[in-house]
This record gives sequence, structure tokens and C-alpha cells, in this order.
Amino acid sequence: MSARTALIIKLNATGDVVRTTTLLQRVADDVTWITAAPNNELLHNADGRLRCVEWSERDSVLDREYDLLVNLEDDVACAQLAAQVRHHRLFGAFLKNGEVGYSDDSAAWFDLSLISRFGRQRADELKLHNRRTYQDLIFAGLGLTFRGEPYMLPNASPTPLTGDVAIAPVAGPVWPMKGWAHYDQLKAELERTGLTVNVLPRRPTLPEHLGDIVNHRCLVSGDSLPMHFALGTATPCVTLFNCTSPWEIYDYGVQTKLVSPLLERFFYKRGLDETATTAIRLDDVFDAVVERLKTPAAAAR
Repeated sequence: MSARTALIIKLNATGDVVRTTTLLQRVADDVTWITAAPNNELLHNADGRLRCVEWSERDSVLDREYDLLVNLEDDVACAQLAAQVRHHRLFGAFLKNGEVGYSDDSAAWFDLSLISRFGRQRADELKLHNRRTYQDLIFAGLGLTFRGEPYMLPNASPTPLTGDVAIAPVAGPVWPMKGWAHYDQLKAELERTGLTVNVLPRRPTLPEHLGDIVNHRCLVSGDSLPMHFALGTATPCVTLFNCTSPWEIYDYGVQTKLVSPLLERFFYKRGLDETATTAIRLDDVFDAVVERLKTPAAAAR
């Protein structure tokens, strides 16, 4: 049974914020969520029961007591804030003897994290062998059963970019090995078959970025925010996993996962080795996109 009131602390990264929105339908009747800009663009008006508060205004959440406090960040600042919040139950990270620890009911997730009680090396080993999705781990810890609840996203903003296939090639500075070396060749090969293929541009707002994705029949990307936008809008997608867990991602029936044969070698490594970005074959990605475009979900778009 859900609580009456809940406070969620989830600031970053944007893709992680998106997948955490699955909680909104189940965790409480009245939810306050602290996040960081620009993620507030996603949460404002995402649900009528949601009060979205930016990190800079975090003291405003101290105005009430919460049945449930969910802290999914692992840093000291968020743990310090959690210590100030009046609550009945805490799920997630908190200050313990001056250091960040986590509640027993959240161990299935945080044992795989940077603050794991087992240390970083063992946490990465556990993460490599985990076969449960993020949603399953979080929901189960809260005493809930994940039943495929969808992401809750704002309406997409109209954009002029339309086509058959959207490519999101950019990997951020934290995970450069999420990138793939052959996006240009893939675009050329797909265009030779008569498909309209666009590389997604940067947009000033997240709803515009969301609009670009829903204007296409299929998205090709790494494990990234565009992937989560595709999953959240039932946009068919082909996702390449070079160094992060494919098993944590719930596919919502629209995703083809291509897993690097060198995944274990580069698993959760944050440097850049070009070997990791070339391990998935161009032909395999091309074939996966063509097959995904044949699905009813793609045909209906």
C-alpha cells in the first residue's frame, strides 16, 4: 500500500530521473520531488499530485512531515538534507557516523552503487551479475511490485525534425565509452535503403528534445537520456550497451538491446578505450534497426 505523503530526492542524471518517475503512480498520494535544473522541466506538471522543488529551493520541503522519504542520491549534501526532513520511514541514503550509508530495505540497489558497503570493486561485480531492472530493485525495496508502470513525462514540444530513424550518438564526458564508432556509417547505410535518418541536434529544452524523438519511427543510441525518452514514449529503439548494464533497463516491449561482446572487460569503466566503441558490429546494428522498423509499433508511427 502506498503512503499518503512522500518526498523523493533524485537530482541527477536526467535519464535516472526519468526512470524514477515510475514511482509516481504507486509510492504515495501526494509527492514532493527535489531535483536539479533542467530536470524540473520534466517534473513540472508531470502529475497533478506532484510538487516539484529545485535543489536551490530545497529548504521549502521542510514545511511538513512525510510518511515516506526516498533519497536515491549518494552524496553528503543530499544525506544532510534527509537528516533535516521530518519523516516516518526512510528508504535510501542517509548520514551514518558522519558518512553516507543506506537503509537495509534499499540495499538491493545501493549494494551496487558507489557507496556500497562492499566497496567499489565488489559493487561493480554485483552489478555485472545483477539481472533485475532498476524499477524492480527500487519497487521491491519499497514493498511494491513493479508491473511495467510507464515513465511519466511532460508533453513533447513540436519540432520540425521528422524522419524514419533518429540517431543520438553523443556520449557524455562521464561515460565516453557509451559512444559507438560507426554511427556515420550506419546513417549512410540506412539512407541507401531510402530511409530518412537524422542525427539529433542539441535543443534548448528537454520537451523539444523529446519532440524530436517522437517524430521518428526508431531511435538508435547508447544507454542514454534519448533511450529513456524513447522508452517513455513507446518509440521503438535499438540500444547499444558498451560498458553499462543492459539488464537494469526495462524494455517496455519496444527495445532491441545490442550488448558488446567485451562488456565485462569495460563494465562501468569511465575512461576511453576505442576498442570498447568498436566491439559491436555495424552489420548487427543495421540489421537490428531494419527489424525494429518492421514491428507494429514502428509501422504505426
